[in-house]
Amino acid sequence: MNREQKIIQTSIIGIIGNVLLVAAKATIGLIAGSISIILDAVNNLTDTLSSIITIIGTKLSTKKPDKKHPYGHGRIEYITSLAVAVIILVAGGSAIYESILSLVRKTTATYSNISLIIISIAILVKVALGLYYRKVAKEVKSDALKGSGMDALFDAILSLTTLIGAIVAMFTGVAIEGYLGILIGLFIIKTGIDILRSAISSIIGERTSDDVAIAIKQTVNSFPEVIGSYDLILNNYGHNRAIGSIHIEVNDKLTAKEIHPLTRKISQEVFLKFGVILTVGIYASNTSNPEIVEIRKDLHELVKDYPSVKQVHGFYVDEQLKMISFDLLVSFDEKNVEGLKESIINKLKEKHPNYQYYIVIDNDYSN
Repeated sequence: MNREQKIIQTSIIGIIGNVLLVAAKATIGLIAGSISIILDAVNNLTDTLSSIITIIGTKLSTKKPDKKHPYGHGRIEYITSLAVAVIILVAGGSAIYESILSLVRKTTATYSNISLIIISIAILVKVALGLYYRKVAKEVKSDALKGSGMDALFDAILSLTTLIGAIVAMFTGVAIEGYLGILIGLFIIKTGIDILRSAISSIIGERTSDDVAIAIKQTVNSFPEVIGSYDLILNNYGHNRAIGSIHIEVNDKLTAKEIHPLTRKISQEVFLKFGVILTVGIYASNTSNPEIVEIRKDLHELVKDYPSVKQVHGFYVDEQLKMISFDLLVSFDEKNVEGLKESIINKLKEKHPNYQYYIVIDNDYSN
């Protein structure tokens, strides 16, 4: 069973479970006149809608690339999560509104033993669904399923508060329905905000995970011709759909005839291991001239005085033009990048005044 089928199957199981819970809780809530149970049922209904949207989003995201969308439709999954978040937020706001109305109207609920039993069963079902969602989400790396799993486990906790409220009402006559409804609404809104924040972050574009970046660089560096790898940039277009680039440093003496098959082998290896389409750029090591080696060594020593400089690479000397260029990987915390560049150039000129210096500032896209 592939990823798409697994997500759809899991979502269908969730739909069936939630529909049954909606029917049971809505019936009990209407009979007992309990606003918290009715709102709990509404919350389960939003879970059902979320699962339906997840199925639609999964189907659309697997559409083949076309002329207008050459990178495929994988990012539809992020929009799916956004839609789920909006539904949850609306449900949470409605829950709080209805609960406040019940407090103003002083609505009193009446419960039976069968009501308590059904609510208890609903709690167990929600826990089982939540754990199942999380297990599958981890297997297929689905943010939508992960969010549904979190939501289901939250629902179990909220149903437990409903059960406690019912027991309190039965044995003490004290109605805490409205307050529990507000609490449920706040929890629903919190879940919606968390999913919304995650979806927006994915749409904007997140930093490549350190684990993935390190693993890709280790694979690239495993080729004996590669001295070092830098500037890894990955653009995500959905699950296992990434296009990126990387620079490798190689010996000056390698010819184009030797570099060409090397870059092909690297791209192929990375694609087979990580599903990433990688373009490979080249840096020459500049180790043939002793004077240049000395300048490079001085540069690496110099930048140790700048904590925001995370790496130096791409060092290149044009001996004819007396021009030295290199890349600096600078932390996002550095507030005065231009001042940092000027300071480093001035210190280099003090030791090696016969050269002009050109610095490229790299953003910290990955580890």
